[in-house]
Amino acid sequence: MEHLLGLLRVRIKRGVNLAIRDTRSSDPYVILRLGKQKLKTRVVKNNLNPEWNEDLTLSISDANIPVKIVVYDKDTFSLDDKMGDAEFEIKTFVEVVRMRLEDPPEGTIVTKVKPSRDNCLSEESCIVWTNGKIVQNLFLRLRNVECGEVELQLEWIDIPGSTAL
Repeated sequence: MEHLLGLLRVRIKRGVNLAIRDTRSSDPYVILRLGKQKLKTRVVKNNLNPEWNEDLTLSISDANIPVKIVVYDKDTFSLDDKMGDAEFEIKTFVEVVRMRLEDPPEGTIVTKVKPSRDNCLSEESCIVWTNGKIVQNLFLRLRNVECGEVELQLEWIDIPGSTAL
């Protein structure tokens, strides 16, 4: 834990217009990866627009490593089908956390991240001060698939004694 910056809570909110991988629907779940860490949401049966609203927490020791997500369709008698993947950078988010803002007005937009060829954002993402915390909402367009997006929310969790903040 000596080089730990803090914890990143990733709320996997929902999937939108996910790809069909079974006869008429899919049974999607999300795998979140950062380095050797791997976390998984529950499976939502028969749903192309699943609502997970699950919090997964990653230990962050290097803000330069992107977080990767992969959406899968749960299958009973065969390997699970891949339904797309995406990744997102946390560097800008961690930089905002490091600013140590002193209680700005509720709803203050600290910075914005624009969609580009280098990220999977499907729309502009704002890093906002809300309820005394820094939060970022992201809509990620899935790659390597015909359609689908995943909505996430990032929130930082300070750890007393962590090195970098």
